[in-house]
Amino acid sequence: MKIAYLVNTYPRGSLTFVRREILALERMGWQVHRFALRSDSDALVDPADIAEDSRTEHILKIGMGRLAASALDWMVRHPVKAMRATRLALACGANGAGNTPGTGGRLRHMIYLAEAAHLARRCHELRIPHLHAHFGTNSATVAMLSSLLAGPGYSFTVHGPEEFDAPRALSLGEKADRARFTVAISSFGRSQLCRWAAVETWPRLHVVHCGIEPWRFAEPAPAPAGGPHLVAIGRFSEQKGFGLLIEAVALVAPDLPDLHLTLVGDGPMRPQIEAMIAARGLGRKISLSGWLDEARVRAALAGAQALVVPSFAEGLPVVIMEAMVSGRPVIATSIAGIPELVTPDCGWLVPAGDVQALAQALRGLAATPIDDLVRMGEAARRRVLARHDIDREAERLTVLFASRGNP
Repeated sequence: MKIAYLVNTYPRGSLTFVRREILALERMGWQVHRFALRSDSDALVDPADIAEDSRTEHILKIGMGRLAASALDWMVRHPVKAMRATRLALACGANGAGNTPGTGGRLRHMIYLAEAAHLARRCHELRIPHLHAHFGTNSATVAMLSSLLAGPGYSFTVHGPEEFDAPRALSLGEKADRARFTVAISSFGRSQLCRWAAVETWPRLHVVHCGIEPWRFAEPAPAPAGGPHLVAIGRFSEQKGFGLLIEAVALVAPDLPDLHLTLVGDGPMRPQIEAMIAARGLGRKISLSGWLDEARVRAALAGAQALVVPSFAEGLPVVIMEAMVSGRPVIATSIAGIPELVTPDCGWLVPAGDVQALAQALRGLAATPIDDLVRMGEAARRRVLARHDIDREAERLTVLFASRGNP
């Protein structure tokens, strides 16, 4: 009952769902060895992530010289497999270059090949029979190449939207066809895999949701009065749509003098977001908290009447699950896997990119009596507990590992 997990950068503040999944597997008796290509230790704020960092073997931490020597030695020992893996790496690298991790052309795929050879060696030394990667980007590339280099068979979980933005450049279908099985976190995600995988591969495409740990979310705190008080949580990047949310707040602010929005997170678009807030005179309406650890995220949700997810592209955000289990309704764009979780009895769905529709949803929330918001929050909590309990989802993974994750 031993397995390895591989993630590009791990742990990370935005990847708590991977940690929860690993810990759930370990509670069930699995031994999970954590591999990551690199660490994000300087940016970690959550004590649980800091502890997880110390339990993770970071491949690039050994330095490029030692990595190259380890990889070359392993490939010399397995010359035929090395030739096959090299041909596949070059073929995948020829599919195109881009900014998405896991693309980047043939030179970068030679680096992935070296990482894969070293990973195959380490899995052999640790007697690991199966490797599971998270994300269909470079971590899945390394897992696939490692399997060809006398490493263990592999599986991987696709989240989106990155994988679906560049499926050809990422050789997504090739990875799924060669994997023992592939997991999507929503039915929408599985449908996208079906577009690129061979029809014969479809029976090996499965849905396993990301999950929350219910015991960390006690009975919901009473919804605050007044406001409306809103919270949005995520990385400050283009796909999250926070600029559109600021525009919507500017539209409704004259009619809702007590409205307040807290943006939790950080990222490359922070300067633009700060500039938009200042240009529209919303400094008293919108607060930026930076990244928060899990306990403070729960406190931010408790202090809000609803979560707002204005994203342009998504998989199925875990923060929606956390808001719903906290008894808070959700305003979200109707994209990807979100409509599979957010239903009219527990939130509002709006077209992506439609600032007027988003503003109307904010007005709808403000006009909803607090008792009705509480009932929506109760429905949200019941729905997410029924669909996203991490222990139940991990049990579904264990069935796949046991039935398909062994040679």
